[in-house]
Amino acid sequence: QVQLVESGGGLVQAGGSLRLSCAASGRTFSNYAVGWFRQAPGKEREFVATISWSGGTAYYADSVKGRFTISRDNAKNTLYLQMNSLKPEDTAMYYCAISNSQAAVTAEGRYAYWGQGTQVTVSS
Repeated sequence: QVQLVESGGGLVQAGGSLRLSCAASGRTFSNYAVGWFRQAPGKEREFVATISWSGGTAYYADSVKGRFTISRDNAKNTLYLQMNSLKPEDTAMYYCAISNSQAAVTAEGRYAYWGQGTQVTVSS
């Protein structure tokens, strides 16, 4: 059984930083691309960032490019999202997910397993 557990969310002022973590178990984490998605109240879940199995390729949503950095530690089966220069519009529930692909993928339908999410709230 695959388990993904996110942590690191919280309340932060605009301009601040947070680092999200996602601990994976039950699947060979290092074989697959992984990603972060988010869902704000009343909105559809949207892609944030993805990283390939090796960590060599990453893609970002335009809204977070230059502010967020995705990384992974395959030895620790852990995915990270460093979020800097946070804005109120970044407020959302953040989810990590494991895909069925080695290559980084942005489409939500390519992700097979999801965590329960961690809340990020950015105050103005």
